[in-house]
Amino acid sequence: MITTALHNQANHPLFKRSLPRWLTILVLSITLQACDRGPPLELWHTTKLHQEFSTDLAGEVTTLADYLALEDRLYAELEREVIAQVPTGPAQQFARYSSGSATDPRDDNPDWNRSFELPHDTPRGHVLLLHGMSDSPYSLRAPGLALQASGYHVLGLRLPGHGTIPAGIKDVQAADMIAAVRLGIAHLATQPGDLPLHIVGYSTGATLALDYTLDAMTDDSLQIPASLVLLSPAIGVHPVAGLASLADTLSAIPGLGSLAWTDVMQEFDPYKYNSFPSNAADVVHKLTQSVKKRLAARAGSDPDVILPPVLAFKSAVDATVTTDAVVDNLLRLLKPDRHQLVLFDVNRIAAGKMLLAADPGPINQRLLDDESLPFGVTFIGNANEDSLEVVARHKASYSGPPGPRQSLGMKWPPYVISLSHVAVGFAPDDPLYGGVPPATRGQLYLGNLALRGERGLSTIPPEWVMRMRYNPFYETVEKRTIEWIESAGKDV
Repeated sequence: MITTALHNQANHPLFKRSLPRWLTILVLSITLQACDRGPPLELWHTTKLHQEFSTDLAGEVTTLADYLALEDRLYAELEREVIAQVPTGPAQQFARYSSGSATDPRDDNPDWNRSFELPHDTPRGHVLLLHGMSDSPYSLRAPGLALQASGYHVLGLRLPGHGTIPAGIKDVQAADMIAAVRLGIAHLATQPGDLPLHIVGYSTGATLALDYTLDAMTDDSLQIPASLVLLSPAIGVHPVAGLASLADTLSAIPGLGSLAWTDVMQEFDPYKYNSFPSNAADVVHKLTQSVKKRLAARAGSDPDVILPPVLAFKSAVDATVTTDAVVDNLLRLLKPDRHQLVLFDVNRIAAGKMLLAADPGPINQRLLDDESLPFGVTFIGNANEDSLEVVARHKASYSGPPGPRQSLGMKWPPYVISLSHVAVGFAPDDPLYGGVPPATRGQLYLGNLALRGERGLSTIPPEWVMRMRYNPFYETVEKRTIEWIESAGKDV
């Protein structure tokens, strides 16, 4: 049956135009088997919500107020077309789209899937928060609240396709998100006072922050940010992301619809999609490639200022984006003495007891040895090979070895071997992803899960459980972010 299917699909016009026949057969032989094993698509994978913002609506949606009004209609459509169609009851207790379930975000006040604004009576500046692909504004909730408490007017923008259903990012395009970012910044620019603008971006949100800033550096009509804070910035993604466009194209062929998804999972996380479409991977890949080329071109033209001050936070191990790209395709290109990288190493005691598949030692050593770096680096890791105590070592730009160790008054938690791409911006006391379950009994908790039992029993995959969800050293992220924005604001 599979051989017959391969023969039939290999003669499809899409294949004849795009791939050699032998490669077509190889690709199909792998993907058809993967499709056979994949879980079925649900309503939230197949429904198209028509009240989502896109560039097609740019002429009608011209202000943040318009955007939020459209967002209201979008959530009403979500309620009508999806949530009202999903069964309820004990069997759906951990189903995100089942009304009244433990993972129903509508029970939260506010619902952090939606855009939020945190004003201040006497703001010192404006901060735009941009979350990552498949995330929601919740991912920058903690930095946003801290910045508001420090005197800033904060806007956490929900990017198009997000905070609703995974199908939302099956069709989203980079242009849609870029246009939404412009609306958010335009809104902040209309606020009273001539105040500096700062952007905090996580993952793809960091890429969008760079994309906007590169535009602003050459367009007098756009406000140049006073600073950028980038958490786990998507500057370079895994090369396999370059195949996402092909997979998305192949998904149009009868029988290969599952190729439209790189991951299909149960949706039990109220503020992040677990399923991930090929289109989203393709959008991230193209956006990172575009920003990479634009950064290189701007640096090559040697302007007085390439970018405003950049502070980047990165886990040395990251299955989503690479540290080398952050160094080589961003920070190394910038003018000296204006930019900083904070790098979280692995727990060397825990890691030393196991064989690591991806030890970040080489990139760490490369940064330690390189005296030509035009940016400063702060290494955060074990005080020594026998201690769980965590210290910071700072290496100034164009310098040799780092300075003396500075104790952070923190230790690695037991059994934690590293941070992750998703952990950097979440505090240990985060009620959903933190290190300790919330005091409120029955409240959903997805942080430090320690599940044991037989394979296949839990709906949560083992790799999901193992991935670190919070940053034990988040205090450093918050403190450095506020100090960075304060300092940059004084220089404007």
